[in-house]
Amino acid sequence: MERNLERLIFASRWIMAPFYLGLVVSLAMLLVKFTQELFHVAPAVFSMSESTVILAILTLIDLSLAGNLLLMVIFAGYENFVSKIDTGGHEDRPDWMGKVDFSGLKLKLIASIVAISGIQLLRSFMDVQNTSDRDLQWMLIIHITFVVSGVLLALMDKLVASAHEQGH
Repeated sequence: MERNLERLIFASRWIMAPFYLGLVVSLAMLLVKFTQELFHVAPAVFSMSESTVILAILTLIDLSLAGNLLLMVIFAGYENFVSKIDTGGHEDRPDWMGKVDFSGLKLKLIASIVAISGIQLLRSFMDVQNTSDRDLQWMLIIHITFVVSGVLLALMDKLVASAHEQGH
């Protein structure tokens, strides 16, 4: 009975697979928005001001970073919690695949969030005429909160790793 229960519990990891497939669909949705933004901006680039072009490019970078974040979560989450991805030794397999544990994923996730938040803040600073001081203040507070959270998470992971090294 214990063995069957453990098999069931171990097999339950596959319940996460649809979540990762849903994130793949989300990645496709980001591609749609990226393409939409690109086709919206590209024809008008010659008539746009420099700051408007930079804001549009920052939007594209923001969408790209969100896509990278999704890929990291999909690959690392699937490999850590469901099953190893067999790429058959494909030459394009990212070096970090299979090496990012939950702690590494968590740090990459917060780093991506900080980068996305920073781009949003930069966009607001570039469009400061259309952004209230209160909105800028809250965006800055939120960005600093993400940065501090990332530093604290990294510090906690370093302390845990150091404790494990001393314990062995």
